[in-house]
Amino acid sequence: MTSSTHASFSGHESSSDICLLDASIYIFRYYFSLPDNWFSQEGYPTAAVYGYTAFLLNFLTRQRPSLMAACFDESLGSCFRNELYPDYKCSRALPDEALAFQLNACREVTELLGIASFASDTYEADDLLGTLLEDIKRSGDERGVAILTRDKDLGQLLLRPQDCLWDYVNENQHQRLYREDIFQKFGVWPEQLSDYLALVGDTSDDIPGVPGIGQKTAQVLLQWQPSIEALFEHIEELPKLPIRGAKGLPEKLVDHTEQIVLSRCLADIVTDIDWQTEGGTPSSLSVSLDHTTTAAFEDFCLRMGFGSGLMKKYAQMVAVDEPVESEVMDVL
Repeated sequence: MTSSTHASFSGHESSSDICLLDASIYIFRYYFSLPDNWFSQEGYPTAAVYGYTAFLLNFLTRQRPSLMAACFDESLGSCFRNELYPDYKCSRALPDEALAFQLNACREVTELLGIASFASDTYEADDLLGTLLEDIKRSGDERGVAILTRDKDLGQLLLRPQDCLWDYVNENQHQRLYREDIFQKFGVWPEQLSDYLALVGDTSDDIPGVPGIGQKTAQVLLQWQPSIEALFEHIEELPKLPIRGAKGLPEKLVDHTEQIVLSRCLADIVTDIDWQTEGGTPSSLSVSLDHTTTAAFEDFCLRMGFGSGLMKKYAQMVAVDEPVESEVMDVL
């Protein structure tokens, strides 16, 4: 691994210069918030592509990460979780042709800007992010990793104090969540978060919870015992807990044992994807930041119907870049 030290994140006592982007979250942010003022040469609306590209350019210009990768969700309906539970994310509609065009264009511009991108028909972006984080940790790199996302369920990945979730919109609007922040929000530690979701469910992903066990009860249970396994080991003591409905908890847990196990499997983020089975190669599994030629980006803007506005942002990004060697981390 070659090294470059000019880039770093700002904001926390131990700044991070490794960033993993939950790309689809931000694409949909602009898909639902921007009007259709831009159209591709094929006639597709490209507002989400415009917003996402502007977001990336601003982020790269302001934050200067030395290592960065982006993960995309392309497994809706085909994820391994759908085999376990067909109703997983059943409330989400598949992208139509126009949205699919924009999603593909966003991945294209991500790669144009030199950011390694990952997607899978089997695994979700969460799993790709989790495995990349574990690969970085296994490489021996002790720097903090910022997971750029708006999905707080990814908090289960924050097993080290230096890692964080970073909900970044711009330099004036962003929030970092560390281990302690996850505990403050959910009442459980990151390593307990999938157990917590198995008990209360997750409506956004159509993961069922245990009827009669809400957030408060789940918090008390997992603050009393560290895991679901430990709860079952001490199930006879449950009625003595000072919470409402404690006497009925053993029956609820026993009656829904199979569902709890299934729900935790659905909520657990995979961190050990075999990249070879996903078509990975050493070259495609590097996390790097580099800049493409101006001509390639200009052609992309022309095809997307963007005019000159984003070209100016691109020029600003390139202008402040220092002539140093980009850092590359092989994670295979």
